[in-house]
Amino acid sequence: MSDKKTDKKNEITETSDARCASGVEGLDEIVDGGLPGDCLYLLQGDPGSGKTTLALQFLLEGVRRGERTLYITLSETKAELLKVARSHGWRLDAISLFELSAIESLVRPEAHTTVFHSSELELTKVSDLLLEETRKTQPTRIVFDSLSEFRLMAETALRYRRQLLTLKQELAKYRSTVLLLDDNMKNNRIGTDAHVWSLTHGVIELEQLSPDYGRSRRRLRVKKLRGVKFREGYHDYTIETGGVRVFPRIGAAEYRTAFRHEPVSSGHLDLDDLLGGGLDRGTTTIILGPAGTGKSTLTIQYATHMAQRGEPTLIFAFDEIPSILLTRAPALGFDIAKHVESGVIDIQQVDPAEISPGEFGMRVRRGVEAGCKLVIIDSLNGYMNAMPGEKYLANQLHELSAYLNQQGVVTIFVLTQHGLLGPSESPMDLSYLADTVMNVRYFEVGGVVRQALSVIKKRSGRHEKTIREFTLESGRGLCIGPPLTQFQGVLSGTPLFNGGTEQMMERPDAGR
Repeated sequence: MSDKKTDKKNEITETSDARCASGVEGLDEIVDGGLPGDCLYLLQGDPGSGKTTLALQFLLEGVRRGERTLYITLSETKAELLKVARSHGWRLDAISLFELSAIESLVRPEAHTTVFHSSELELTKVSDLLLEETRKTQPTRIVFDSLSEFRLMAETALRYRRQLLTLKQELAKYRSTVLLLDDNMKNNRIGTDAHVWSLTHGVIELEQLSPDYGRSRRRLRVKKLRGVKFREGYHDYTIETGGVRVFPRIGAAEYRTAFRHEPVSSGHLDLDDLLGGGLDRGTTTIILGPAGTGKSTLTIQYATHMAQRGEPTLIFAFDEIPSILLTRAPALGFDIAKHVESGVIDIQQVDPAEISPGEFGMRVRRGVEAGCKLVIIDSLNGYMNAMPGEKYLANQLHELSAYLNQQGVVTIFVLTQHGLLGPSESPMDLSYLADTVMNVRYFEVGGVVRQALSVIKKRSGRHEKTIREFTLESGRGLCIGPPLTQFQGVLSGTPLFNGGTEQMMERPDAGR
């Protein structure tokens, strides 16, 4: 007899520890594999934030797993739910729907003639009908949409809490995982947020933000989840055809990959000499300079050579249309088109104001998980301008850089400085992010505008500290000359001749 009791106890423990997959891409990763089963959860959010869509995904995942599901709707009609489902290509045939109109037809009109308050009788009757439907259906997953109607029926916080507690206790008998949907009621008059929070096992909050320009941005956070380690903070998400997609915030410390620390050649001997053998795996490089100095060409040099070695590259083009890049590269001697066609080089155009930091981070992560060895962001100016209004872009960029470094990826950021000749200013100070900083700039000699290249810093090893002239020549690409020892003040843009017999490079036939 005792053995049977022990077995039953173990069975209950095992069931209660089981995870309930949400069916929402990215959400289960945030909650460490899924929501603990047989519990009550609050899904709270602004109107239009996607609560209904997420709830339907939750139930459809249960259907896919062969579970019984129930959608109780007090705020939306069955026709409205079916319309939402059709917009995503879903069928709700396998989900039991119980709507407000059915409940209203069962609430007795004569209840209003008694000495009791009508709202109290209506709330009690509705609760009884919901529990009766649950007893009939015996669902594994339940969605209750929404608590706003319950709140209006209750009128007082005490009655509201008592009724929720009764529902929780009764639903627990059927070992159902329940989502309670509610609007974001931060300033409601009876302070019901705290009451619901204390009764639920977890709270997920959805937000919809409207920037001054561009599409709305949505984000969620798990505000409470008992007994489970979850990823805190805000996570961006989108609502697309097919449902809600969540982009978990990248925590660099959670992703570590063993790799060999070694320099990667650019395929250009003089450039490798400047870099002390090349850029090292697992490091971040910033190429800094005014517009038109050849920063993007330096990245193409690396991308092409690594592609020739079969190492995939991912280029995020914020400033330049990929077709222009593919047209310009052959003129400089780079056969990048064949690598793009073969898929070794993937160029992704990023549209301004149409992407969130979380979605962009997920694009990068997917590329790395697919085997990418070089990531190029061209440019950081475009990255910042594409997401205006974000307060912590520099922090997110730091986290992204750390993630890429721990994956052994060679990362190159392009940063355009303000000004052409003379002193130049950077729109942001991100040099602390970089293991290597390359500076490209214009300087004037004898009425001719020329270009100089130097490596300012390299944490991971030695590098050449000279300043060299370089040109971009048609059919030859990048040409780097000897150190500019005959000049002083090249980095100022207006150098002074210091004497010497070294010859300047011949002017190129064509430049960028």
